[in-house]
This record gives sequence, structure tokens and C-alpha cells, in this order.
Amino acid sequence: MIPRYSRPEMTRIWEPQTRFRIWFEIEAHAADAMAELGIVPKAAAAKIWETGRDAVFDVARIDAIEAETKHDVIAFLTHLSEIVGPEARFVHQGMTSSDVLDTCFNVQLVRAADLLIADVDSLLAALKNRAIEHRDTICIGRSHGIHAEPTTFGVKLAYAFAEFQRCRGRLVAARLEVSTCAISGAVGTFANIDPRVEEYVAKKLGLSPEPVSTQVIPRDRHAMYFSVLAVVASSIERLATEIRHLQRTEVLEVEEYFSPGQKGSSAMPHKRNPVLTENLTGLARLVRSAAVPALENVALWHERDISHSSVERGIGPDATVHLDFALQRLTGVISKLLVYPENMKRNLDRLGGLVHSQRILLALTQKGMSREQSYAAVQRNAMPVWRGEGNFLDLLMADKMVSTHLSVDELKSLFDLGYHTKHVETIFARVFG
Repeated sequence: MIPRYSRPEMTRIWEPQTRFRIWFEIEAHAADAMAELGIVPKAAAAKIWETGRDAVFDVARIDAIEAETKHDVIAFLTHLSEIVGPEARFVHQGMTSSDVLDTCFNVQLVRAADLLIADVDSLLAALKNRAIEHRDTICIGRSHGIHAEPTTFGVKLAYAFAEFQRCRGRLVAARLEVSTCAISGAVGTFANIDPRVEEYVAKKLGLSPEPVSTQVIPRDRHAMYFSVLAVVASSIERLATEIRHLQRTEVLEVEEYFSPGQKGSSAMPHKRNPVLTENLTGLARLVRSAAVPALENVALWHERDISHSSVERGIGPDATVHLDFALQRLTGVISKLLVYPENMKRNLDRLGGLVHSQRILLALTQKGMSREQSYAAVQRNAMPVWRGEGNFLDLLMADKMVSTHLSVDELKSLFDLGYHTKHVETIFARVFG
């Protein structure tokens, strides 16, 4: 996580002060619950809140204590006792470190998911606006990187919109997956803490009690969460890669916005490079790199070990911060994307009408020719055009087998671009409602 690819709201979730604030709230809510159950004095629970509610925790002091104790939660509790005073002996009653660490981590992941969902909403709005704007902007569709048949740029953006709608649903599910709380004590048996404490803390934090926590919250939940982030990152890369291809000099159907004063190359003043979408490709790789470690964290020893801890301290902030930045950047790219319909039309015409080959094939079969004969007839006229030797329609009209089955007017009618876009409205209705 570096400032270059960080946004303040997401970064704040992972700052030490935020983490210690959540730790405090977990402990204070637990003390409240135990006070209601008569386990700790109500005055002590009130004092904990009174002294800690507005406290600014001394991160350097906590670090100094941890340097001696080699235990982060103990270091925090020691510092908290310095703030609260004698009543601090009622903090952490019957709890274990994982109760604090795991519940806090899930609170952070939930907050991060909320920001990511909002990011996707902004991206969806941008995609919808541009898709509607270019609903009827005809361009060539490509398969294997080769010209296939006509589509519209609006349809390209519509399927990106549909993909990110699915991403949003996955993020909502991932948020729910990690919205659990564990306050169950050593090995998760509640031997030294009442299960009602967990229920109370969970409610206060907007979480649900973990049905079975073996001292730690099961890591399959986190594996699912980070796998979803990886899928969202892959969707970002797919759209970024499309834009990068379309900006190539030989294509130039779209282009990233190039602001006044922007420079594309230290050596070549003419350059206008797709640096934002290239950056998105790299960020997607970083986010995806969190998925495998998260999956490997699932297999902990017995009721718990801490092999997952060092992993999560890295992938938690890194994956969420990078994805947050990437989604915001992609939204900006789409909103400001320069679109060149005239270049789309030029590229569409480059193959001299070959993009209509399937229509000719189907028309010949409808006139009684076998599919094999029809395919051979169309292909033998298409290949010279592919090599730059003539016009497809002219060659077809001169072909005796083709002209026997299709008149000149019939052939010309098969070169209508509108044929390929007649169901765009249906696609948009399915996508946008």
C-alpha cells in the first residue's frame, strides 16, 4: 500500500489509530454486556467508556510496549489500562486475543466492502451514461483479435455494465460472508465468557455471531472475500485491456483523455499513451495476488495458529486499497473516454465488406445450396478480398454459382449494417431495464 495508489477514506480504515479504536469498542461493548450480566461492576464498564471513548491512543507507546511483550493485544491492553486506571482489570474478561483481532478484522473488511460497493455504483453510472450515448455507434466486433461482425460501442459498454453489476452482487455477498463476530474465548468453547456477550458485541458492531469459532473465525470466509476482490480486479483488467487495444495507433477507436500539459513520453513528444488502463492492468495483478494466500489461510492447525496473521496484515489493506483506487480510476477513464466514430467506420470498411460473409452464407443455404457448397462459395470470394484483391460484393456478383441463387439486388441488401444492430434495443432493455 503506497500513497500513489491510495485514497484517504479507504486508507483510514487500516490506520493503527482506527484499528485500536475498534479494539477498544470491542472491549468496551464486551464490558457493557458483562456488566448487564452481573459479571463486572456497571461503574467499571461506565468508566471504561468514559475514559476511552474520546481517547487518542498513543501508537508509539503501544509499539514500545509490544517491543517488550512481543504481543500486540497485550501491548494495547497495557496502554488502555494506563488510560482507564484500576477499572481496566475488568477489560478482556474471559476473552482471548483472537476475539479482538478477528472481530476487528471483519469490521475493517465490512467497512472496506461498503466503500468498494459505492465505487462500483459510481462506475456503473458512468458505464450506463456512455453506453446510452453510444448505443447506435457502429463498430467492428472482433474475435481472436480479427474482424468478425459489426456491433456497437454501446453494446461493448453494456456488457461491461452487466459484468460490473455481477461484481456488485459478489461484493455484497462477500460483505455478508465476513460480517461475523467471535467473542468465544480460548478454543471457542465460551468456557470463560457467556455467549450472550458475543451476541451483544455483534449487534453493537453490526455483525452476526459466528456459529462456531475455534478461537478464530473460520478463514474460508476470508478466502471467499479476497477471491471476490480478485474477480472484480479481473473484470477491471478485461475492460482496461479492451480500451488499450482500441487505443492502438492502427485502431484508434477510443482514447484515454489527454489533459492540457500532459506528457506521454520523455523522449517522443508526439506520444499519447494509454497509461491509466495500463496502470489498471498492473493494479489488477496486485489485487489478484491476495487470493491464493487467502485460500491457503483456510487450513490452520487444530483450533488455531497464527500462520494467517502476517498474510492478512498485508493483503487486507493492500487488496482493498488497490481495488478502491482502481475502481475510481476506471470510472474516470470511462467518464472522460474519447470516442472516435469516424475511425470505427473506417476500420469497419477496411475488409471491403467481408464482415457480411455470414449473411451471404445463410442466404445461399436458404436458396437451396448445401452449407458446405455455400461456405466454399463465400470463402473463395472472400480470400482475394482478404489479400486486398478486389471488393467482396463485386466478386460475389461475378461468381456464377452465387449469382444463380442470389440476384444483384438481393446481394446488395445483404450488406446492410442495420441488420447487425436490429436487436441492440433488446440487449439494452435486458441490461438496463
